[in-house]
Amino acid sequence: MANSISQYWVRLLINLIFSISHLATQDLMETQEEVKEEGVGYVVMRNLFSRETDFKMRTVKKSRETSLRESAERLSLSRKMHEKEEFQKKMNPDSLTHPPEFIVKPRGQTVWEGKSVTLHCTVAGWPKPRVSWYKNNVLIDAKAHPEKYFTESQYNMHSLEIKNCSFSDTAEYRISALNVKGESSAFAPVIIKNWICSHFSMHDQIIFPEYGVTFNTTIIDKFDVSFGREGETMSLGCTVIVYPTVKRYQPEIVWYRNGVVLSPSKWVHMHWSGEQATLTLVHLNKEDEGLYTLRVNTKSGFDTHSAYVFVRDADVEEEGVPVAPLDVRCHDANKDYVVVTWKQPAVEGSSSIIGYFIDRLEVGTHHWTQCNDTPVKYARFPVTGLTEGRSYTFRVRALNNSGVSRPSRASDPVVAMDPSDRARLRAGPSAPWTGMIKFTEEDPTVGVVPGPPTDLAVTEATKSYVVLSWKPPIQRGHEGVMYYVEKCLVGTETWQRVNTGMPVKSPRFALFDLAEGKSYSFRVRSCNSAGVGEPSEETGATTVGDRLDLPSVPGPVIPIRNTDTSVVVCWGASKEVKNLVGYYIEVSINGSGVWVPCNNKPVKGTRFVCHGLNTGDKCVFRVKAVNAAGYSGSSAESEACIVQASIGEYSVPSPPTGVTLLERVRDYMVLGWQAPTKTGGADIRGYYLDYRTVKDGVTSKWHEINLQTVTGTSYKVTDLKENVFYQFQVRAVNRAGISESSIPTVALECKEWTVAVPGPPHGLRVQEVRKDSMVLLWEPPTFSGRSPVTGYYVDYKEENGRWRCVQERSTKNTYMKLTGLQEGVSYRLRIHAKNVAGVGGPSKETDAILAETRPGTNEIVVDVDDDGVISLIFECSDLKEDSQFVWSKNYKAFTDTSRLTVQTSGVKSRAIFNDPSLEDLGIYSCVVTNTDGVSASYTLTEEGLKRLLDISRDHQFPIIPFKSEMTIELQEKGRVRLWAEVAKFTSNCQVEYVFNDNIIHEGKYTMNFNKTTGITEMFMDSLEVTDEGTFTFNLVDGKATGRTSLVLIGEKFAELQKKSEFERAEWVRRQGPHFVEYLSFKVTPECDVHLKCKVGNIKPATEIAWFKDGIEIEEDDEDAKKIKKSDEVVCASLFPQFPQQISKKDAGVYEVKLKDERGKDKTLLNLTDAANSSTELKVMSTEHGIILYSFVVHYIEDLHIGWLHKESKISHSDRVQCGVTGEQLWLKINEPTEKDKGKYAIDIFNGQGSVKRVLDLSGQGKNRARVVGGLPDVVAIQEGKSLNLTGNVWGDPVPEVSWVKNDKALLSDDHYTLKFEHGKFASITIAAVKTIDSGKYALLVKNKYGTEAAEFTVSVYIPEDEGEKRECKYTLPSAVLVQK
Repeated sequence: MANSISQYWVRLLINLIFSISHLATQDLMETQEEVKEEGVGYVVMRNLFSRETDFKMRTVKKSRETSLRESAERLSLSRKMHEKEEFQKKMNPDSLTHPPEFIVKPRGQTVWEGKSVTLHCTVAGWPKPRVSWYKNNVLIDAKAHPEKYFTESQYNMHSLEIKNCSFSDTAEYRISALNVKGESSAFAPVIIKNWICSHFSMHDQIIFPEYGVTFNTTIIDKFDVSFGREGETMSLGCTVIVYPTVKRYQPEIVWYRNGVVLSPSKWVHMHWSGEQATLTLVHLNKEDEGLYTLRVNTKSGFDTHSAYVFVRDADVEEEGVPVAPLDVRCHDANKDYVVVTWKQPAVEGSSSIIGYFIDRLEVGTHHWTQCNDTPVKYARFPVTGLTEGRSYTFRVRALNNSGVSRPSRASDPVVAMDPSDRARLRAGPSAPWTGMIKFTEEDPTVGVVPGPPTDLAVTEATKSYVVLSWKPPIQRGHEGVMYYVEKCLVGTETWQRVNTGMPVKSPRFALFDLAEGKSYSFRVRSCNSAGVGEPSEETGATTVGDRLDLPSVPGPVIPIRNTDTSVVVCWGASKEVKNLVGYYIEVSINGSGVWVPCNNKPVKGTRFVCHGLNTGDKCVFRVKAVNAAGYSGSSAESEACIVQASIGEYSVPSPPTGVTLLERVRDYMVLGWQAPTKTGGADIRGYYLDYRTVKDGVTSKWHEINLQTVTGTSYKVTDLKENVFYQFQVRAVNRAGISESSIPTVALECKEWTVAVPGPPHGLRVQEVRKDSMVLLWEPPTFSGRSPVTGYYVDYKEENGRWRCVQERSTKNTYMKLTGLQEGVSYRLRIHAKNVAGVGGPSKETDAILAETRPGTNEIVVDVDDDGVISLIFECSDLKEDSQFVWSKNYKAFTDTSRLTVQTSGVKSRAIFNDPSLEDLGIYSCVVTNTDGVSASYTLTEEGLKRLLDISRDHQFPIIPFKSEMTIELQEKGRVRLWAEVAKFTSNCQVEYVFNDNIIHEGKYTMNFNKTTGITEMFMDSLEVTDEGTFTFNLVDGKATGRTSLVLIGEKFAELQKKSEFERAEWVRRQGPHFVEYLSFKVTPECDVHLKCKVGNIKPATEIAWFKDGIEIEEDDEDAKKIKKSDEVVCASLFPQFPQQISKKDAGVYEVKLKDERGKDKTLLNLTDAANSSTELKVMSTEHGIILYSFVVHYIEDLHIGWLHKESKISHSDRVQCGVTGEQLWLKINEPTEKDKGKYAIDIFNGQGSVKRVLDLSGQGKNRARVVGGLPDVVAIQEGKSLNLTGNVWGDPVPEVSWVKNDKALLSDDHYTLKFEHGKFASITIAAVKTIDSGKYALLVKNKYGTEAAEFTVSVYIPEDEGEKRECKYTLPSAVLVQK
């Protein structure tokens, strides 16, 4: 029997060996067949063995064992060579890249509901693969859902953590690894089990199967938002209807608080009656506040209902003390040590919280023991000195300046024991059907001193305490160990034992009473019955102080109307915060200053619905953050919000439009859209984006992209997959709610753009719509192409027209004003961007915009107030509650607020220029939000700014205008009058009289200001030497000032003083007999020469005597007979009635003297030298040339006249003529030329001596005043028409112009309009001519080089035929006929 068995085993072994050999040989042959059979080596070997040559064959016999061993060795060698080859391929730099490969794949897991699960895997590949996680083939966005998912990738190890698992997390999870060589995926199912489901028996499932039955669940009589107070009892309930009704079948009822499953306890009672689900909260505490959810589960699905429960603080026992802390928990429990944490209360009381007291209670006793003598500021405290094996509960009280709060709800009991023992107790027996075998040694080893503890570290460090942790020593024998803690002040070498009296049992220890700001090092020693071991390695220097900083102030708070009793509050998260506990929201009625907490349990989100408000109240909100270190500062108060339902005054906005792809790369796309055309009467708070994938025309479900609203009109969607098609939609949100979704985009493929031209601009918006213009604004394209954007083109079209470009050249601005539009026509607009490569595609076109000016449209008005402040004012009567005036410069938000100050009051907004300058030039626009496009703009140009600055200066420093500046007037007796006339003033105007910077008063000077006429004047009876200087009138009229001055110094003063003295002397002279007209001669028509003078104030007794050459003419003289007298005139006829000529004997000096008791006077006339009586040469221009002339007192034939030009005697010709007319000696030059320039002289010789008068005409002929054309000789015009004539004038300097009619000067009035424009054109307009306007007219021009007159004749006629009237105006060579 034994032999048969042994033979059987031998045969079996042999068969096994042969099978192995066969397999090895087959494997080797397959390996060799991979080489090309027709390779060079194969052919050579074949030819070698096929030669017909002699060779010797040696046969070697091998045993089967040797053959099998050699085959195995060859097989092993082949495998090693293959592995080496593969390794070399991977190490070859030319072959480093390889597709992703999962070294460790994720494993499927089954966990309980409410727990967390983590999937791990390891991926190799080069380049390093990009990893994405999917749930049921839907991409998981961990950044968008940080509260649910957490992904991590380190050193090719990847993990996905699913937090707080719920039933909906049951799914197949996939991880995809992708690089340039390919893609690889691995799958792992995750099953979430329910605690209650686990208690269902198999019997129930068999008796009541749900196969083929679909249950519909409906929840009615739902519980609403509830409010309770600490200490009260509250019940929440709903009625649940399950259809169809199956006997003895009950759905699963699960209650949640803030997403955590609730279990029955002494504080929570649950009841299910078959139809009614009830949750009872016994003795409410703030820990019970939160969002409660009822979930009804069936195999066909589930239904839920949620509502918030608010728990308010109980009344405090003492006014001003804080309310109780909440949520006391125990952590890191050990043999004699536990860490207690809690959350700060919402209300600190009348003063800030100083600290907290921690109390402990041993389970089974009734006495609370205070753990700390000094209040701790941190919401975390290590409690030491516990008794191992005993259970404790803890509570916390808050302290401020007013007292101590009520204690918090006690924590759950915790056992003081070693964590490893606690883990064994929790695990229970590993094999309950066989029991657990434990190996112990009854007698511990004696005499083993424990080694040093390891991994000593400072886990917590505050200014109140420091917590150390370590691991037990490896060498410790078989008995328990305890520990001594030692400290050393940095800088010293002295170690001090902290716990001398009692060693600690736990590898945790808290040190108190350390000096704040000092640095310490720590070490730990182990001890047992054998002794104290060596110290551990010391820690680094630890400075005593708070490591955890207070959180930063939360961001802006935005209230949004919700219902009649609630408001949705959103805020910006604290940017600098560690270990955030949550936020407290406070509310106050606007203006009251009383703040009440909205929540008594911190919330971690940045959005909260504040319930329990009173309808119609105007509330403001603020938020503060809290962590273990304490409270942050309160945020800025929000805008006031009226508590009322958002439906009514406000409505949700219309959907956004024009969702456009702006840029795309391999893993992201940038989208842009246009804001809603209707805002619903409230500000657009932001936008939400959704996406879905499209594959082969099949779309997936919509998924949210962003949880926080997007404030702009563009967004970068990241974490997309390359070459996958997506659709997007956008929704807008305002205080009334969320709008409908925009029209989904077409399927967009996520792949990188390679075009050179820029992408489309986005964010098109239109404002300032008027009947003939509108302003278009846009945002630059996100994708600029291969070069920067250099400009934009604007297209427009009418509603059914074709696209046309607005401008020929591109604009670099991101705005454009379109003008020349037709009123009542609708237009659509779009934009192209361009760069060096070319012009990109068009943007999404705008909606149709009607060109019209709506009723009540206002424009921006420029104002300069009385203080000279320049401002722009815009008024809007169509304001909503939340409407705001938004000012911008060049259609961009203000960046330099120092240039402009905006003030808004009611329906008017004012933009004030702080310091107007050229920097402020530009386009200023104002848009009123939450209106139907109310906007306007104003362009400030350099010319406009200069004008405004002038007005501002006039307003800021107003000047009193003068009709007439200060003028001097010489009056009778030589009295001097200084006067000026004020043009505009008020009754408050005052005048200050100043002489040489000194104010003068009544005395020597007489001053007067006539407020009726506006004339201010000052009188001086006589001018003295001390009166030489500057006289000034200073006027002050409120803010306005005026100043006029007159300088009387030097020759001007001397001349005025001389005239004043002369006038005074003349007045004295006129008090007696005097000459009114001095002695002169006159030639009568009879050629008699009369010497005459006029006297005044004479009496009969006044003596009148005539003298010739100093000899009195007696009565009996022949000359005395020629003297005739009248009352006031004395005449002397010197010559006979018809004298042939004047004889030389009549020449002489004639004198008349007056004399009586009042005084005397005399007058002289020299008739001895006619030459010396000649005047200086003067020039006069005529239409034909110039005339040089001089006058003599009387002309006699004995005078010899000679004219010289450039010291040469002038020869007479037709062009140059000379002569005498009366007493005028003249030289006429017709049509003067350049040769006629130079010095002219007249030489007058009377036989005894000569007088020479000289005049320089260099350049005067060229610059003399002339009429160079434009006027006719004769004008004939019909009565009743208007006549307009213009003459061209020349002269340098510019001549003075006047018009005469029949030798009488004309003045401008309603009938005659006289103008002189640009120094060249003189015009006369006669309105409705009459026959009396006929006559001889002349245009007179004059400058210092001469005068000229252009004459013409106007003839007014009355037509006989009043036929058709025509208007005709033309010029003839010699006449003008005007009909009108």
